[in-house]
Amino acid sequence: MNHPVASGKPAILTVDDDPGVSRAVARDLRRRYGEKYRIIRAESGESALDAMKQMKLRGDPVAAILADYRMPSMSGIEFLEKAMDLYPVARRVLLTAYADTDAAIEAINVIDLDHYLLKPWDPPEEKLYPVVDALLEAWASSDRHPAEETKVVGHRWAPRSSEVREFLARNQLSYRWYMSDEPEGGRLLDAAGEDGRRLPVVICSDGECLVEPSDTELGRHLGLRTDPSENFYDLVVVGGGPAGLGAAVYGASEGLRTALIERTATGGQAGQSSRIENYLGFPDGVSGAQLAERARRQATRFGAELITTRDVVALEVNGSARTVRFADGDTLDAHTVILATGVSYRRHPAPGVDDLTGRGVYYGSAVTEAARCTDQDVYIVGGANSAGQAAVYLSRGARSVTIVVRAQSLEESMSYYLVQQIDRNPRIRVRPCTEVIGVEGEGHLEKIRLRNNATGDEETVDAGFLFLFIGAAPRTEWLEGVVARDENGFVVSGPDLVVDGKPPSGWPLDRLPHHLETSVPGIFAAGDVRSESAKRVASAVGEGAMAVMLVHRYIGQP
Repeated sequence: MNHPVASGKPAILTVDDDPGVSRAVARDLRRRYGEKYRIIRAESGESALDAMKQMKLRGDPVAAILADYRMPSMSGIEFLEKAMDLYPVARRVLLTAYADTDAAIEAINVIDLDHYLLKPWDPPEEKLYPVVDALLEAWASSDRHPAEETKVVGHRWAPRSSEVREFLARNQLSYRWYMSDEPEGGRLLDAAGEDGRRLPVVICSDGECLVEPSDTELGRHLGLRTDPSENFYDLVVVGGGPAGLGAAVYGASEGLRTALIERTATGGQAGQSSRIENYLGFPDGVSGAQLAERARRQATRFGAELITTRDVVALEVNGSARTVRFADGDTLDAHTVILATGVSYRRHPAPGVDDLTGRGVYYGSAVTEAARCTDQDVYIVGGANSAGQAAVYLSRGARSVTIVVRAQSLEESMSYYLVQQIDRNPRIRVRPCTEVIGVEGEGHLEKIRLRNNATGDEETVDAGFLFLFIGAAPRTEWLEGVVARDENGFVVSGPDLVVDGKPPSGWPLDRLPHHLETSVPGIFAAGDVRSESAKRVASAVGEGAMAVMLVHRYIGQP
């Protein structure tokens, strides 16, 4: 293949195992788009993915990908699905013969295909260029068009540097990472007029330097929407996980003026999963980031506004309006509100964990930190699916992965398919009846103290990385005094509010609460934040959709 060279131009990538066809596609594309785009061709899915990984590391943008359907070792559909993980906003085209059009049509849903082209496409002026023109125009106007040449200079073991990298990765924002204590990082700091005491430093494509920026500053400078366009909506969804995205898709698609408010990045905890293999309709699995990006694109396509880096700190009832208040004092009103804030990992109480968080100890973050775990001994605490998915993913590069779980086995809390994968993986070890009782290190994690609760034996092991996937805290303190919550802080809704056929205290209406409605009419709960929810991605999406149905019912007859 022709190897990509760093350039300011975005790329169009074409993949076909037939050298003649590959050259023909590249020739026609170069003739039309060569001035503004780099045309890169490959003759196998594997070589194309290798090139894309190099481009991703450099921060090079990819605008469109054209892949042949019939390739021997990796089909075009398989390639495009993997390519989505690297460049989720690149437009995708499948090149296919007439006999394979049924497969191409099926791929529209499987890989969110933008178009399929029949071979041959002569003349290109009629059959190729109009399609590619439209796709490139859509890519250029995308609200997730990556900021080119964004550079991040930080310290390997600085917590805020880690947080910024995770924020950018989860929001699908392209960047290049530079170590502050390496020559190129030092040169960038000198150019920015910084001495390295304040990190990270983010250098935007327009040359502006952000020193120790907040998430909101990053979002605004790198193209995320951070402010609503209106003051009043039919529906405000708080939280951008699977439930919130499901609610936004269905709310906007059914004509409701919909705004989704997300503090960090869409996808929630599910968005950090390396591979979800039991989600309906994805027999080969789907990454959490890929699923979240598809849902985000759906929601915005239907007209929903996705507002990121805004923290909702209060919920108020003002007559018929429901008001959300942001941390900066701004407010937003709506007829209805859906609470879909999900859950957060509980803080680990062991000594040393708080001091070393972001310095080798991480909550979630397995995908973001995976590259640094190569040839390292990695420990994971937790027995749920998120911990199992992280273990399988990290085992691809780590020397060893050890799952630490208090229970006697993983079967008590993890899906069967994941338990089977872990049992078959020689790099993964499970330590049951065990817990972390302390961590140590000078500036970063170096040792972990473990205790076997069955025998009482304690042991200190060398480790550079510890990932925590423990428990589920709803973080709903901001709802205190507004809606009813159970003893663990989860929002109580629907039939659980009714006692002896009577509504909750203070309920103002003659009817009983709808199924997902909270103790305040017009405020609904969906997903993991709801008491007694199923704590699964599919059920959260379903509850988000169901909540919108009940929103319609409420608006029609409060």
